[in-house]
Amino acid sequence: MATDVDPRFVGAWREWLSALATDADAALAAADVYERLESPGRDAWLDALAEDGPQLAVPRVALYAPLLSVEIDPGRRARIELAIVEGQLEAPAALRRVRALRGMLPRGERIVVLVTPLYLDFVKVLTCRYAPDRGFSWVRDEPMSHERDAPLDGSRLENVRLEVTPLKIVVDDLARAILAAGRAGAALPAPLSGYANLFDVEPDGGDTAS
Repeated sequence: MATDVDPRFVGAWREWLSALATDADAALAAADVYERLESPGRDAWLDALAEDGPQLAVPRVALYAPLLSVEIDPGRRARIELAIVEGQLEAPAALRRVRALRGMLPRGERIVVLVTPLYLDFVKVLTCRYAPDRGFSWVRDEPMSHERDAPLDGSRLENVRLEVTPLKIVVDDLARAILAAGRAGAALPAPLSGYANLFDVEPDGGDTAS
């Protein structure tokens, strides 16, 4: 934040940013305020985060995930995603644990859900319908969702019961689907591009994906 700004305002701003790591209401409020801003205001917010964020003992995802949940501009989304990825690379592995669920459909299709903790009670959710030998029917990514809204063991999606599944099995299936899609000339579904570290996460139960 610019040095000519009232120090009291700077202090209040940084204190509020710090609250995003511990207060779910503050995170939701940040998303709401950011969504109401025009482009110049959003750019200024991101500039201020880039300057002030490193000085705070706050995970980067806590600062940026609320904004990503409402941002639609490709350029700003890329900027936010890069900041989050850089923060995740610095985070302990325990913060990157993933819950995988899978449901089986006819004709070899599967529905898979990956639930990745972010902070507080927030998670990101990747949902795919695919056949390992044919590629993807659809892929959906929710960059920030509340844990209470994420699928659980026994949840149903498209009338299919989801069951907790070892992450390695799911990752292997997804890898086969990606290869099948590539052989068919299909582009990688955009939401999957944000999961480049999928093969280097620590799954629940200690079963590694590598």
